[in-house]
Amino acid sequence: MTFTELKDFLDEKVVQYNNPKFITSDPIQIPHQFAIKEDVEIAAFLTATIAWGNRKMIINNANKMMHLLWDSPYDFVINHQEKDLKPLESFVHRTFNGDDFIFFVKSLQNIYKKHDGLEHLLAKHHENHDLQESISKLKQNFFEIPHPIRTKKHISDPLKGSAAKRINMFLRWMVRSDNAGVDFGLWKAIQPSSLSCPLDVHSGNVARALGLLKRKQNDAKALQELNKILIQLDKNDPIKYDFALFGLGVFENFKKI
Repeated sequence: MTFTELKDFLDEKVVQYNNPKFITSDPIQIPHQFAIKEDVEIAAFLTATIAWGNRKMIINNANKMMHLLWDSPYDFVINHQEKDLKPLESFVHRTFNGDDFIFFVKSLQNIYKKHDGLEHLLAKHHENHDLQESISKLKQNFFEIPHPIRTKKHISDPLKGSAAKRINMFLRWMVRSDNAGVDFGLWKAIQPSSLSCPLDVHSGNVARALGLLKRKQNDAKALQELNKILIQLDKNDPIKYDFALFGLGVFENFKKI
């Protein structure tokens, strides 16, 4: 395909998957249960944190998370007492367990009370149209209070080679808005042009099949390579192609055109 043909093909797939029907089978349905900004972003952050493995299991366990947080995540994060954390001990999603969940709640409380929330924390380190340093700083701040060593693995650091798929997905949900009804567009301090694709096995394989990506590993270098191509396809909204790459991989088992 020519560059124009490739863009047209991917644009068609964006339209196909970037619509409310996408929500019913995707973990983004969890934050869509809420209306208050802080509820949405906390629900989104926790859901993205456990977004690996079987999608049905992710959705079920993210719903369990919300129920354990009184179905009011911001209120719980800000106002919980020590005794309220006890039920969280039973939570488990793959390697993310109750101890991790309890620490995440405590750290989020610290972030909202000491750092004015997740948006402010990520936006204040946002420079040069790149959020990877912001994500690295988020991890530093997230673990600035006493924490279990094991829990650090649940937040990736792109400056240490990670593609940081789950945080980049969370950022897409919060920042991007095109009135299609999927992403929220709640955060105005960060521009959609700064977002990176939530690179995983599905989007990575499709990107390689389409010639968008040559690097074999789904790591920070591959993400940079993919970013350079996607921003040529749409300089203002490059992340929209996540819908095309993910949809082609998950729903169409795309191999090569």
